Amino acid sequence: MNPTAPDKPQSSKTIRQDILVIGGGAAGFFGAITAAESDPALKVTILEKGPEVLSKVRISGGGRCNVTHACFDPAELVKHYPRGHRELLGPFHRWQPSDTVTWFESRGVPLKAEADGRMFPISDQSSSIVECLLNEAGSAGVSIRRYQAVYQIKQSESEGFEVITQDGHTYCVRKILWATGGVKPGPAMDLLSQWGHHMVDPIPSLFTFQIKHPLIEGLQGLSVDQVEALLCGTRIRCRGPLLVTHWGLSGPAILRLSAWGAREIHQSPKSFDCDIDWIPNVTDAGFGLESMMKQHPNKQLHTLSPFDLPKRLWQRMLDVLGFQQGKTWRQLNNKHVGLLAGSLKKTTFQVSGKSRNKEEFVTCGGVDLKEVQFKTMESKKVPGLHFAGEVLDIDAETGGFNFQAAWTTGYLAGKAMAESAW
Repeated sequence: MNPTAPDKPQSSKTIRQDILVIGGGAAGFFGAITAAESDPALKVTILEKGPEVLSKVRISGGGRCNVTHACFDPAELVKHYPRGHRELLGPFHRWQPSDTVTWFESRGVPLKAEADGRMFPISDQSSSIVECLLNEAGSAGVSIRRYQAVYQIKQSESEGFEVITQDGHTYCVRKILWATGGVKPGPAMDLLSQWGHHMVDPIPSLFTFQIKHPLIEGLQGLSVDQVEALLCGTRIRCRGPLLVTHWGLSGPAILRLSAWGAREIHQSPKSFDCDIDWIPNVTDAGFGLESMMKQHPNKQLHTLSPFDLPKRLWQRMLDVLGFQQGKTWRQLNNKHVGLLAGSLKKTTFQVSGKSRNKEEFVTCGGVDLKEVQFKTMESKKVPGLHFAGEVLDIDAETGGFNFQAAWTTGYLAGKAMAESAW
């Protein structure tokens, strides 16, 4: 089959290579470097359709680059992937975060783990990671060609593939690594679909919730250390810190919920509901409130928040529920206790929309995982075609997990292509 895209190129120039990597992102670079280092005799080229390579690496983590996560048990690591957790267990036994850390540190880029497990370069500069990848690619002899949008790919039993770009170059190659990042409807999806690959529709996976509610109005910047968020109508619930923003709710708890519930949310009508348990570690909120009544009977409700809840949030909850200023703990009755306990354990918010989380623009969807051999990342449909990174129907929670999937799949693809390129 010869998948084609529109806009036929005007001229032609033939270039022979052993391995062609389509996509100049994290997965593509790691695959190219791995292949070239595994066999220095190979000719490896990266094609990037735009003017800049590693653009997502540059802006990730607020410009610091969240390289990976300090989770070194593959069985635990896969629990952070809503899609791909089964398929990635084997690959993570071959290349996991500890290998990523060793790889960068052995090349002069030490990493550090923060309290929540996210790992960054000690420099706190994404440029450290970008420069490292560029330097290693250069040292390994990898060619990098920008402004090289793919126009057509032809299969040849004897030669492998012919890849024709928009500017008229024809690359005759034995192996292709497809690492174009999150798939969008268009020529890329058409190319793979025409080769028989089923493309799972891409949708947003990491996003924050747009909410208007009197409980959080005007409280932007307020954070709660630990909440549990539930996607109403499902069993999907996630714990973690929560942040109130000027448009609604964000923070790890919300982002995790958006990742695990991405498909359900996408299929829901214009709005959906989520419940927040503000004190998930407290099983009996009523008992805790009654203890406050006994210990601080003369204290005013508005001046003493229970369960280490942020005072501004507690005060706003009291106001929304109609408790007057000056009311003391001893003045609470059973009905009051039940009302407060219920609100602390469950506040329902209607979510009216989604907002992209800063530089995070992960999607779920892409190449169906059943059509990929995860020992080599090779297509089961097209011999010699390999995949890595977000082009696959793999996505993760925020925290460096998506990059780790890119490093792992890129590494496995690079090793496999080098071993079978001749």
